[in-house]
Amino acid sequence: MSLKRSNSTGKSFGAAGDAGGKIDRQELFDELKRLAALGEPFTAVSVALAVGAGEPHVAKALLGLAAEGYLERAEGGRYRASSAMAEMSQAEFVKAYARASKVDSTRQRDLSEIGRLKQNNDVMRQRLLVAIAERDHYLAALRAHNIDPGPAPQPAAARAETEAATPAPSDADAASATPPADADAAEPRN
Repeated sequence: MSLKRSNSTGKSFGAAGDAGGKIDRQELFDELKRLAALGEPFTAVSVALAVGAGEPHVAKALLGLAAEGYLERAEGGRYRASSAMAEMSQAEFVKAYARASKVDSTRQRDLSEIGRLKQNNDVMRQRLLVAIAERDHYLAALRAHNIDPGPAPQPAAARAETEAATPAPSDADAASATPPADADAAEPRN
């Protein structure tokens, strides 16, 4: 089953020689299936050269397919085909490509921002795991030398909650709780 439109109508859906034209869905589908089988990351430029379409059109299509979950964003502007892409039929691809083509710029920007935040979250999680491992290493070294590391430090928010839960003594409580050192000094003499 071919997804190509007939050229007899005079409308080209994207011939291989038309680098600025629309993308041929069949060629894009075939190329993405080939790349999914390889499992290696690829760029919009490499796909554009393979299908003979303009890089901006291919980049937009790949970004839309990534938003649909069929491609995964990799570092350096690369993409990697997800398992959903490897298992996708032509009919599913046509529907996904149509949905991906209708993604507006605001949604694109939001999806790009979400991707950036997820990547930042992964980086911060990795840094936290490294810090925890380093802390555990130093605690083990202290315990190996019979040194008590003391109580675990509390985060600032937990400390503030603990201090707020403990009532501070008032001035009247403080005066009655501390008896004067010398009873004669406490009473004024006439």
